[in-house]
Amino acid sequence: MTEEINKQVEAATAEAVEKTEQNPKDQAPSGFKPQRRNNNTGKKGFSGRGGGRGRGPRPEVPAESDYEEKNIEVSRVTRVTKGGKRMRFRVLSVIGNHKGRVGYGLAKGLDVAAATSKATTKARKALLTVPIVKETIPHVVQAKFAAAVVLLKPAPKGTGVKAGGPVRVVLELAGVPNITAKILGSNSKMNNVRATLKALKMLSAPVESAKEQQAKDGQAAEQVVASSK
Repeated sequence: MTEEINKQVEAATAEAVEKTEQNPKDQAPSGFKPQRRNNNTGKKGFSGRGGGRGRGPRPEVPAESDYEEKNIEVSRVTRVTKGGKRMRFRVLSVIGNHKGRVGYGLAKGLDVAAATSKATTKARKALLTVPIVKETIPHVVQAKFAAAVVLLKPAPKGTGVKAGGPVRVVLELAGVPNITAKILGSNSKMNNVRATLKALKMLSAPVESAKEQQAKDGQAAEQVVASSK
């Protein structure tokens, strides 16, 4: 009896081995899913993973040496969490090149240096151009942000920057030689900075008349002729 049982076991084992050799898929464990072949590989524009929207061109960040930065406000903020109070620093920075480019940034960090670095990086990515005509702004402008209201007026040569608080810092870093400014609303430094930049963004350079354009073209042509001689 034992010999017959052993023969039956050997025969069943040999039959199972033959089946697995003929069908290799039977060797895979339960729950195993073979990987699908990706037919998109090699196609133009295929990145290797699931499709997604491109980031697009990154904004140009100016060189650090061309811009001056100033901290308008440094405050300590506390956040209450489950583990206790979490203290951080918040910095409001303004940067400008004194040639019509200015921007601001607001950031938090574990220390003042880290927060300042983050704020200036944000400011460099959000610069705006201020139109300066005859060493002042082209026209009167008033802007409001929250409860802060800022009024900017053009001024004749020799006036300088007549402004106070954070508005003065923004105008000096923007490089406006002569201007008069007034704070009409809240004394919040953050809101006044935002209102000032909003007002500067509303400025528009005057359109040159045809006569002025012809005069400039004539002067340029005369300079070219003189240099060729």
